[in-house]
Amino acid sequence: MSNKDLLDNIKKLREMTGVGFKDCKVALDETKGDIEKSIEFLRKKGIAKASKKMSRTASEGLALVKEFEGQISLIEINSETDFVAKNQDFINFCKELSELNYKTKGDLKKLNDTKMKNGSLVKDNLVNLIAKIGEKITIRRTKFFDNSKGNNFLYVHSSIEKGIGKIISIVKLDGIKKGKNEDIGSKVAMHIAASNPLAIDQDSIDKNIVNKELEIIKAEITNSGKPVEMAEKISKGKISKFLNDNSLLNQIWIMDPKKKVLDVLKENSFDKPLQVLDFVRYKVGEGV
Repeated sequence: MSNKDLLDNIKKLREMTGVGFKDCKVALDETKGDIEKSIEFLRKKGIAKASKKMSRTASEGLALVKEFEGQISLIEINSETDFVAKNQDFINFCKELSELNYKTKGDLKKLNDTKMKNGSLVKDNLVNLIAKIGEKITIRRTKFFDNSKGNNFLYVHSSIEKGIGKIISIVKLDGIKKGKNEDIGSKVAMHIAASNPLAIDQDSIDKNIVNKELEIIKAEITNSGKPVEMAEKISKGKISKFLNDNSLLNQIWIMDPKKKVLDVLKENSFDKPLQVLDFVRYKVGEGV
């Protein structure tokens, strides 16, 4: 790795972890320049704390949502820079893709093989747009919520214009009673956008994520010099907090810190219990 590449990686690692220059250099040396492994190395040493920012890379673009007759489609299109994300050709392309994504019900393969207004396929128009703008553009992911079960609600954070933003969340709720508790749907969607849960409940969180977090917690406690028996007890408490913080129903309600999401759902139930059937949250560039 050249000195310039090393310095660039140190700068990036410092921005992601808040750790000093020297420790970042040691971590990169230990992991042969691997950013993700360096983050893990620093966390195990107890130097860097868990942060959702650590798992992100700076990637630009737009997320777009379309709602019609109770059904909702969602799509994320990435660009390399925010400058391109504000380009009108790019925005127009994204808007048409959002419309087509609704028609293809979030099927990315079908979307790529669908004709656009100019008669060319989406995948061919994408190549032409890349050539015109001179920057890599990707159709990253899609999602579709039908109206066969429950009711769908959405929230667009800091929307650029209707249905377009950088963070968009959708939630499907069962137990909505018209004219009684409909407003809770958009509030839960807003909570999801702000709190970024990993799953509906603790049992639904990916076991690989939980095991990796537990491994990091134990290594951090052991490296701090605490006895093994104490490390085991502390790690149980920390992983319990991690599960609560990342499961939607157990999260603290953003509009009232004295309540959990589960409490709010119970309070707003009428003829039948309010239940979260599904949800999704897109943040542009997250996890790329």
